[in-house]
Amino acid sequence: MTGLSLGTAPPVVTGIGVVAPNGLGVQEWWDATLRGESGIRLVPGYDAARYPSPLAGVVTGLDAAAMLPGRLLPQTDRVTRLALVAAQWAFEDSGADPAALPEYTTGVATSNATGGFEFTHREVRKLWTEGPGRVSVYESFAWFYAVNTGQISIRHGLRGPGSVLVADQAGGLDTFGQARRMLGKGAALVVSGGVESALDPWGLLSHHSGGRLSGVRDPARAYLPFDEAAAGHVPGEGGALLVVESASAAAARGARQVYGQLAGHASTFDPPPGSGRPPGLARAARLALAQAGVAPADVDVVFADAAARPALDDAEAAALEELFGPYGVPVTAPKTLTGRLTAGGPPLDVVAALLTLRHGLIPPTAHVERPVPRHRLDLVRGEPRPARVRTALVLARGHGGFNSALVVTAPPAAPDADRGSRTEEEGIA
Repeated sequence: MTGLSLGTAPPVVTGIGVVAPNGLGVQEWWDATLRGESGIRLVPGYDAARYPSPLAGVVTGLDAAAMLPGRLLPQTDRVTRLALVAAQWAFEDSGADPAALPEYTTGVATSNATGGFEFTHREVRKLWTEGPGRVSVYESFAWFYAVNTGQISIRHGLRGPGSVLVADQAGGLDTFGQARRMLGKGAALVVSGGVESALDPWGLLSHHSGGRLSGVRDPARAYLPFDEAAAGHVPGEGGALLVVESASAAAARGARQVYGQLAGHASTFDPPPGSGRPPGLARAARLALAQAGVAPADVDVVFADAAARPALDDAEAAALEELFGPYGVPVTAPKTLTGRLTAGGPPLDVVAALLTLRHGLIPPTAHVERPVPRHRLDLVRGEPRPARVRTALVLARGHGGFNSALVVTAPPAAPDADRGSRTEEEGIA
């Protein structure tokens, strides 16, 4: 499945909101990522040490009560509060005013794979121990994986199309394909991306049920994609939301910045086991590149899915070698500092790609010390790598066979003076 062709300039990203385990806001998160600061720690709030895998990427330091209207707090799970803050920061960064646009031309496309775990489990506990009269009326929607789209649209008056996509990690990239389709059908602005949080006791147990978590208890050694010691991933919470606009709408309102273009997207599904047919990741990448009108040789960096399960790492490495040749393109996975954030992780990779385009620094894959020789990947490790980057490929896979690929390209013309003044104002350099 591929996205629809827009027939015009690709949509552009004009605003970013980040809530990540190793930083709140674009500046703090990007600096921490370049420094190699991890947000992986023991899950707080209960005795997570009893679990086989007690570590997670945990968002800290965010006071939702100080940042959101009080009436929203009893209505929302932690995941929605994180999403509302990220959306607010994205709008502040973009300078876009939805009220100034035609009423039905602004929309939301988010991804979420877990819903409001903490909220619903608290209310179910009330049902069991106190009776149905004690269950919050907001349980009717606060648990639902579509609630982030709804609450963002209500708070910001986004009365155009709204969507939610559920495809584990891959859904986080699929939202940008959906945003492209919305814009291609006449929308002017779409808030797009994903945020997750499912780290309460039941939520952490649910992560374990997938069978892919690492049992290593050292935060620096627990999540090692493409490493000889790879033994699974660490889950996490957070993610990113982006303001995506048609190029014409952004130009018409005089957008103060354009981070980059969402040039091409595609998603595929793996064939059933035993079919003899290859996995669909390489095909998704080829389709996304074709939609973007670029060749594999044009790609300057790949942000990998990085599952950290040997068989899955082997499959991704083989797909990259098929596309680019052995050691053919720099590959990185900065998510080793946050864990895999389900639908929130790939949007964070898109932000990393956009900032790499802007600053010419590829963030490293932290903690990986012994890359698997047979993978033949040019894995960026240790320190950020300076590079001239104009085109980035972001990959994501979801449990059960989902694949997604997004091509991000530099703006066609971004005046240096404008970019310089923005750097001083926001401290993004």
